[in-house]
Amino acid sequence: MNNSFSHVNIKLALAFILTSFLGLVASQFILFWNSEWLIHGYFRIPSLWMAFHLLILGFAVMVVMGAMYQMIPVVLLTPIWNERFGFYQYIITISGILILSIQLGLKPSIAFYGGAITIIGILMFLFQMYLTIKAQKQKNRITGLVVGGALTFLFLTIIAGFLLAWNIGNGGEILRHESIFSSHLLFGLTGWFTLLIIGFSYKLVPMFSLAHGFSMRWIKKAYFIYLLGMFFLILSFWMNDSTLSQIGWLLLWIGFTLFLLDIREMLAKRLRRQLDRSFRFALMAIYFGSVIHFLAFIVSLMKANAVIWGGVLIYLYIMTWIIFSILGYLKKIVPVLWWTLKYDKKIGKEQVPALKDLINEKNDIIIYCSFLIGIVGTVIAFLTENILLMQFFQGLLFVSIVLYGITIIQILRK
Repeated sequence: MNNSFSHVNIKLALAFILTSFLGLVASQFILFWNSEWLIHGYFRIPSLWMAFHLLILGFAVMVVMGAMYQMIPVVLLTPIWNERFGFYQYIITISGILILSIQLGLKPSIAFYGGAITIIGILMFLFQMYLTIKAQKQKNRITGLVVGGALTFLFLTIIAGFLLAWNIGNGGEILRHESIFSSHLLFGLTGWFTLLIIGFSYKLVPMFSLAHGFSMRWIKKAYFIYLLGMFFLILSFWMNDSTLSQIGWLLLWIGFTLFLLDIREMLAKRLRRQLDRSFRFALMAIYFGSVIHFLAFIVSLMKANAVIWGGVLIYLYIMTWIIFSILGYLKKIVPVLWWTLKYDKKIGKEQVPALKDLINEKNDIIIYCSFLIGIVGTVIAFLTENILLMQFFQGLLFVSIVLYGITIIQILRK
């Protein structure tokens, strides 16, 4: 292996990543069990709050934290500030997410306490990342800017979430509850996750495709246009102005499209012609993201039913862009982490398997396609209000996730 991983504590990264699968499996089972509520569009009920937070916090946030503990030293060429602090942060964060999710599902009025523990864990993570980035010797301005921007939006997400939890706990209405709720979603989904995936894609796509000689000429424009789009959307939430919303969605789509153009240039200049299946699905997620941004702009122009189409687009955004990206990249990241942990120090002393020996892609296309079919089918079932279809496709999603988890376990057994 290369020296990129010499400053990475593999156990710390794996702890976050492997634990996150419990949140993913649990969230999909809860959604399957509550198919009847989903079909009628009752999204703001305790059981679905629990499922959503297990999916976003328990899976997506945890897996991204683990990936950052691996990728930050690689991308910024600087070691993590304090690895022991990272393990403490892991324990506090996973405890907070578990308590918060259970409280949201059983007794939302006391969710403030679980939320407070979760916030402490996330603030510890932000503190860790801040000191790590600050210690960077070889400055990579644009990468640091994108990653730093994503971390800033994570902070804003938890502040908005804290206000929402406080409101629920007090049984009253804080100032502009719906505006804070919308801001919370925007900060988390487009600010934290999207910017971070975009930032890491500029490193991972050329790494996994062996691309050379690309320009990355759109990255600055993509980043600042995307931020400007978020600014207009935030204004629209607080001023209740549909024109601002339309401008915001248009700018988000333009910014994302510029990012897509850079990715296409990388792939055009790659040396590896045959890409791994999991990586191809991660790339497919980028196209899904572009389409969903465009659809959000079109829906804002049509002024369609916000409850129905807003819910559909948020679901598609989370599942086909964020979760699909994570699942695609993970099948490339986990084997590297496990190989490094188990065999790196044995090189030259005994015979060790090659990295490719840990990867079995035989069933990947079936799993990813089943996952995608489950997502599309769930949307169709929701729009047609067909409970049997909802149960079937939610069940398919759950089975796909379990099978995906089994493929990860198989890697760890080698």
